[in-house]
Amino acid sequence: MDFKLANLLPYNHYCRKMLGYLKAIQSGADIIVDTDDDNIPKKNWTFPEFNKTFNCICGYDGFINIYQLYTTQKIWARGLPLNLISTQFHLEKYLSLTDCRVGIWQGLADEDPDVDAIYRLTSDKPCYFDERDPIVLGKGTLSPFNTQNTMIRKELFVLMYLPTYVTFRFTDILRGLIAQPIMWLYDYQLGFVNATVIQKRNPHDYMKDFLSEIPMYKDCEKTVELVMSSISKADSIETNLYNSYHSLLKNGIVCDSEMITLEAWLKDLEFIRENFSKHDHCVCQP
Repeated sequence: MDFKLANLLPYNHYCRKMLGYLKAIQSGADIIVDTDDDNIPKKNWTFPEFNKTFNCICGYDGFINIYQLYTTQKIWARGLPLNLISTQFHLEKYLSLTDCRVGIWQGLADEDPDVDAIYRLTSDKPCYFDERDPIVLGKGTLSPFNTQNTMIRKELFVLMYLPTYVTFRFTDILRGLIAQPIMWLYDYQLGFVNATVIQKRNPHDYMKDFLSEIPMYKDCEKTVELVMSSISKADSIETNLYNSYHSLLKNGIVCDSEMITLEAWLKDLEFIRENFSKHDHCVCQP
């Protein structure tokens, strides 16, 4: 590949899937669905429209446990701050039908959903989520989301950058924590849909996962604070993404090498925009 990023990403690394993103974007994709090899689509696998009236969580500010709207089982998404894992959020009272502009849809996963090592070390009970209409988060309402059953619209492809020099268990969570405040600037929202895949999880060493997640436990709330203080609606999405990482660099959450790969990602996207038109390539859709 001729992408600058191809020469910088380490081998045998999760973040190499960014080369797949770039190839899809170069081919003229309008949407990209992100997944892993241990997610099996169910017969109902699909995503809603991006622009429509949905049940929206309005009037709540901060992190929530979105799983509480889909099950009574005590379970939480990987990336939820640990001080909130026992909190009952009573989210039903914040729901109202609202015209939404979803930028990213996160589909849930039955059986072995995306949870942290603390859940797996202390319970590891399978979970099968209840079915309900889609849920969209209002501006200011945060939930971790991952790269495992996730649909992104074209306008937000730049936010798919996966931080390369943080731990494996932090990379996609960090991506999502950076993306959400930037999305809000441009009136995009994060939405959740029923479990449309079954995860048959690849073998993991839970203690290794726990050690890999320590930076996530430590820095998830600080990350959001830093991003929100670094971005401006007057700037482009690309500039806001860069400024967010620069702020994280100054505060020790990412390292110098991260800025090099981020710059390569942004340059590759710019090259694609300047040299490839949608009319010359196929449109890649699920």
